[in-house]
Amino acid sequence: MTSFEPGGTERQMTELLRRLDPTRWEVHLACFEAKGPWFERAAERAASVAEFPVRSFGRPDVLRHVWNFASWCRDRRIALVQTTEIYSNIFALPAAALAGVPARIGSRRGLNTDRTRGLVTLQRLAYSCATKVVANSRASADQLRLEHVPEHRIAVVPNGLDFGPFTPRPPRAALRKVVAVGNLRPLKGHDVLIDAAVEILERFPDARFAIIGEGPERASLAARAAAHGVAHAFDFVGHSDDVPARLADADIFVHPSRFESFPNAVLEAMAAGLPIVASDVGGIPEVIEDGRTGFLVPPGEDETLASRVMHLMANPEEGTQVGAAAREAVLAAFSFDRMVARFDDIYLSELTRHGAVPAGHSQLAVS
Repeated sequence: MTSFEPGGTERQMTELLRRLDPTRWEVHLACFEAKGPWFERAAERAASVAEFPVRSFGRPDVLRHVWNFASWCRDRRIALVQTTEIYSNIFALPAAALAGVPARIGSRRGLNTDRTRGLVTLQRLAYSCATKVVANSRASADQLRLEHVPEHRIAVVPNGLDFGPFTPRPPRAALRKVVAVGNLRPLKGHDVLIDAAVEILERFPDARFAIIGEGPERASLAARAAAHGVAHAFDFVGHSDDVPARLADADIFVHPSRFESFPNAVLEAMAAGLPIVASDVGGIPEVIEDGRTGFLVPPGEDETLASRVMHLMANPEEGTQVGAAAREAVLAAFSFDRMVARFDDIYLSELTRHGAVPAGHSQLAVS
């Protein structure tokens, strides 16, 4: 259940349902709203699409939608339900249990540090209806344990990436173009990059910074850059449909998040062969080996961030080596094929465990 807004979760789950073996899985798609940037791509692969227009969990009609989803699962003899994020966990896992769906796979694709206590509590209750909860990082799995999800119900499947659009980065004599990709929200730490830019520009006045992404913090970030006297060096690009090209034009990638589960943006920067400076939080250390495939810095410390960026600017050959090592690492460990194969194994294991492996297609609902 999702509205298919731009973002890593929608992209990951859309590619999952598109890449599942059609001789084994018949995919049915359920969503809150049948629209959004990723909807058409997801719907192309689905045997059917159903919309359950839940607008708020506080409205009385949510119970009618829960019943309708449960009936929809029964009518199609759905053997497995895969939810995608916090709202679909809350809605679809209890409904699938009500419908008697044998395998109910919940999802944990974030640390939920920006969610309300009420939503987190509802999700924790919904997880009790899951037969398995798949986290996209060890950091997310640790959060599940803190929320008392039993160990035997937890699995970890890292995100995948389509490497096709990302080409190896040629060596460059100077590293001055810094890029950051992410929604403009407080937890992404773009304010830290702006603060760090003050020191960076004192030493490298020709440095330039591009921030790709939209969000509620755009105006305040632009105002911060102006107040610090660095607005001339910043380009707030907004949403981009061609992130690979933007990365190919950059020299250094910065990801200053305060909290992070498993950042797709970092995978993309690695695939582009960029040297990376990122916060040492959440699932980022599971992706970046400090000093070899990138550099990790404490979250919120603009001086340390500036120091690492300036080190790369002063040592372009080292930056090229680190970027090449990052690309090699991501190609080896984070393909979509590897991600899909792991989900496929979990699905078959759960169906077998619940005695629900059919002779032909398995009816699978992605919600």
